[in-house]
Amino acid sequence: MKAEDVRKRLRKLASREKAEIAQRFFKTGPGEYGEGDVFIGVRVPELRRLAKDFQDLSLTEIRKLVRSEIHEERLVGLLILVRTYPKADSKVQERIYDFYLGHLRFVNNWDLVDSSAEHVVGAFLRDKDKKPLYRLARSKILWERRVAIMATFHFIKREEFSETLKIAEMLLSDEEDLIHKAVGWMLREVGNRDMAVEERFLKKHYKGMPRTMLRYAIERFPEPKRQRYLKGKV
Repeated sequence: MKAEDVRKRLRKLASREKAEIAQRFFKTGPGEYGEGDVFIGVRVPELRRLAKDFQDLSLTEIRKLVRSEIHEERLVGLLILVRTYPKADSKVQERIYDFYLGHLRFVNNWDLVDSSAEHVVGAFLRDKDKKPLYRLARSKILWERRVAIMATFHFIKREEFSETLKIAEMLLSDEEDLIHKAVGWMLREVGNRDMAVEERFLKKHYKGMPRTMLRYAIERFPEPKRQRYLKGKV
């Protein structure tokens, strides 16, 4: 299996109309967060099927995809890593984790982060020192900060909330809307499993939180309680 085989399949699936829609949706215009990203118009379900078909691709070949200027090639490369990681032994998992961190500059849009960070970074660090997450949370690069909070989704799903809350606190004053949304989303996921834990965090911070972050965090609260948070009357 070669990266070029994946590219051939992608070209057959490509759609100019879908590519144009994706270019707008992922904000690829001048000054936007995805400036310069290139789409060929392949839907995510098709990319997931490709990742399954090519799950035995070597890291050398995956590297060619992840370093591509084409968004869908990068995404399918990451999805192959996600499929490979849980089946691998500990040495290969460490190689995948190191590969991922070494290619973070190519994990440069929210869908790339959200589809991979928890499954590689979160999975690898669950039983290890979490310092890499805090370094990412302090990064000047938007996508690295998003990796930091999204990686904790792996912990949340296992009823482990402390790292999410610590990183959320670090990102409370972040200026980027895409960080506000990610943090709010992860706080909401904490609340889906333990409302008391989320509310303790919110009661301490909600008045100073970015509005978008708060709205995401309380999205599934009963309406009367949601309104009290929005009006600052909790």
